[in-house]
Amino acid sequence: MKNYLILIILLFSIKIAAQNDAKAKFQKNKYELAVSYYKKSDFVNALDQFSIASKIRPENEIGQESIKKVDTLKEILRKEILEKVNGTWLMTGDKPSWTVNANDSFKNKPVDELIEIGDNKILFYEVDRKTKVKKFMKAEELVYYNMDKNDSLYSAFILSDGTIWNCTVDEKSKVLHVINIAKKGEKGVEKITENNEEVFYKKAL
Repeated sequence: MKNYLILIILLFSIKIAAQNDAKAKFQKNKYELAVSYYKKSDFVNALDQFSIASKIRPENEIGQESIKKVDTLKEILRKEILEKVNGTWLMTGDKPSWTVNANDSFKNKPVDELIEIGDNKILFYEVDRKTKVKKFMKAEELVYYNMDKNDSLYSAFILSDGTIWNCTVDEKSKVLHVINIAKKGEKGVEKITENNEEVFYKKAL
């Protein structure tokens, strides 16, 4: 009976060791792939891979180095996207501007909704289409959402009402797309995975 127990423990130990070796190899592969992207200045893919590597074994050397790289890359990418979104944007609706429904809805609006994005604030305005009077609506601090330090989310920001929006800009920096991905409340952060609210903006002249 004793020998049988020893055999079970031995087999269990071998299985754990094999799993650990597989995890270590997977982490190393992800890290090396991330480094290759980083050297090519493909920072978005590098961030994704460093993020994965950091979560596999955050306590070891590769995990710790990956977390540092995630932090650095978020700063780089946030600076890049902030340069693209700085300025005034006109809201075109909850669908891409090239769709028929979006165009019809936009044409029938009595007011234009504008946002002005600076380095630290987002200012919201409404402009009456008839009178051209510009009315200030509210101001929001530009606060990046960064609850998980080793995730790959770099362009999400959180508003004062707790809603969390992910922001993307097209290659020509002419279309801004924001999507509500989560909301922070008393019970923590609740992710939104379906029927997400979306808003599209175009760069104002």
